[in-house]
Formats: sequence, structure tokens, C-alpha cells
Amino acid sequence: MIEHRTEPAGPSLLRQAWTVPNLLSLLRLAGVPVFLWLLLGPRADGWALVLLVFSGVSDWLDGKLARWLDQTSRLGQLLDPAADRLYIVATLAAFLVRGIVPWWLVAVLVGRELLVGVALVVLRRHDYAPPEVTYIGKAATFVLMYAFPFLLLTQGTSIAAAIARPIAYSFTAWGTVLYVWSGALYLLQTFWAVRRARTGAGM
Repeated sequence: MIEHRTEPAGPSLLRQAWTVPNLLSLLRLAGVPVFLWLLLGPRADGWALVLLVFSGVSDWLDGKLARWLDQTSRLGQLLDPAADRLYIVATLAAFLVRGIVPWWLVAVLVGRELLVGVALVVLRRHDYAPPEVTYIGKAATFVLMYAFPFLLLTQGTSIAAAIARPIAYSFTAWGTVLYVWSGALYLLQTFWAVRRARTGAGM
């Protein structure tokens, strides 16, 4: 459900940043350039894998902590999906350069991000808040964040790579389907919200 955008009263964004969940999200964001450097510079796949696993665990943990500690905030609602999207795009870009994933998969997933980004701009122009993250969207991000470490493990000819390969491809396929599906739902919500706004304006 998309609602009209409001500016809720509460602590400033700076004060909201000093909570455990938001500090975890900021730490995840700071890890994006480090992750890219590890993959594309020294190609330290082991350390890149550790950082990717940390990102996935902290993504789950910051949401849990926000509810347990009653520290849910507007900043957190912005930081968490932003960190997810940055990791997904950064990982796809690095994997494309390394030849780990095909170009068409990157095109599909990044294209989904661009379309959702355009939808957010359209909603803002019509004074609507961003749509709430759906269960399908959360599941898609969760599956993709698990697919990436397994894709990294597929590199080489070791037994671990052979074991990781079918798991990685399964997670990637399901994650891609769910990610595109959730994007389509966001676009559909945007369409109906804009249509409702224009119908209301014409009354």
C-alpha cells in the first residue's frame, strides 16, 4: 500500500544514526567499496566472501535488533534497503568483470533496479511515500544475498566449488525470479497510485 508522503516528528537523522541497527547498516554501506576492492584488486576471494557473509548476517540482524530494542526509525527504513541494493549492484558489477555471471543476468537485475528507481521518483513527484518493502522483496534479497557467496565459491576446480555450483545456480535462479516479480509489484503499485492521484486531481 502506497501512502502520501509525510514528515513525521521525531529525532533528527543524525541522532537516529546512533542506534545499534543503524550503525550496523552504516557499517554494511562502508563495506561496499572494500568488497569491490577485494574482488577486483588483489582478488582476495576469501576475505571478500567473509565480508559478503557479514553483510548477509548483519542485514538479518539489524532488522531483528530494531524490533527487539524498539529502535525502528525512518533512517533505518532508508538505510537498510539502500545497503541491500548497493551490495547487489556492486556484487553483480564485480562478478560481471570477473566473468562469474553472464551479462544478461546483470542486465535483468540492474534493469529492475533502474525501473524501481524511476518509480520512486514518479511517486515523489506525486507526493507519495516509497512503497513498503513486500515479503516477496525481502525474500528475493535474502535469496540473492545467499546466492552470491555460493557463486564466489564456484570459482576453481576444487571439490568445494563442485558442491557449491548447483546450490549457487539454484539460489541465483530463484532469487532472480523473486527479484523481478517484486519489482513488477512495485511498478504496479506506482501505476495505481499515480492513476489515483490524477483521478483525484480531475474531480
